[in-house]
Amino acid sequence: MGGNDAQLLADSLVAADVRGIHSHGVLRVPDYVEKLLAGGVDPNGRPTLVSDRAAAIVVDGGNSMGQIGAWFAMGLAIERAKATNVAVAAVRGSNHCGAMFHYAMRALPEDMIGIAMTNALPTMAPWGGKDKIVGINPLAVAIPSQDEPPVVLDAAFSYSSHGKIRVYRQKGEPIPATWAYDSDGLPTTDAAKAIEGLLQPIGEYKGVGLAIVSGVLSTLLSGASYGSESGNMAEGAKAGHDGHVFIAINVAGFEDVARFKSRVDGIVQEIRGSARAVGTSRLYAPGGLEAETEASYRREGIPLNEMTWEGLECASRRVSP
Repeated sequence: MGGNDAQLLADSLVAADVRGIHSHGVLRVPDYVEKLLAGGVDPNGRPTLVSDRAAAIVVDGGNSMGQIGAWFAMGLAIERAKATNVAVAAVRGSNHCGAMFHYAMRALPEDMIGIAMTNALPTMAPWGGKDKIVGINPLAVAIPSQDEPPVVLDAAFSYSSHGKIRVYRQKGEPIPATWAYDSDGLPTTDAAKAIEGLLQPIGEYKGVGLAIVSGVLSTLLSGASYGSESGNMAEGAKAGHDGHVFIAINVAGFEDVARFKSRVDGIVQEIRGSARAVGTSRLYAPGGLEAETEASYRREGIPLNEMTWEGLECASRRVSP
């Protein structure tokens, strides 16, 4: 993997940590090193443009690290949206690409709305089922603002992710009872049992339905693998089978940019100034808490737990000459 690719990958992990999304930060380094050393993911893989039809773009990630193809595809969507106002880049031949907000937020400096979706290994069952055939398939949307923090939603369609549960397991702390089921399908607060079991969807059947739709958009437009076609949690992901989709919407193609961004500010301010429930100290629009966390971490540094540091040191030894 070349220096530019390594820097891009590192940037994506630090971007997650600095916004407090530690489940997708440098915690992932040992796993990524293993993927590269095991010979599955191609460290020299290059994303290529497969199909280019006006606002519809298809990219093959070349079995590179997912961040490489994702960054490439989002860049193409943004550039194309300058001419077509809306552009969609669908990706196949990719791998795990980290936190999706990182790509959606790339559209913000261009006064565009960024949307990013990806498939994920199956960790949920259809509503009422027991088989792991549905991924949590996250969605990120970034909406530009003027003076307030941008509105940024990055959410999977489960109450939590395996990455977050891993953080709790590292800390030896129980997880909320709404996050996961054990292998018998019963709610559990034991992080280790949760990793072996099923993730609980948000909103019951609605969350599962949204996950299925996000998975279809992330994979079928490009011809990537859907659901169990991409692997499973027991045996791992099949290298080069992941899919993503990136959408850029040029605000100027629809509305005066200054007016749009000012109205977004107004929405954020209305949320922040609205009445709070008992015990709630502050209300946030999506992305507001992460923006505060980022400001704090940039001043004071990013706190990482001991197991994350140990993982980084171990990974460093594995790749040191």
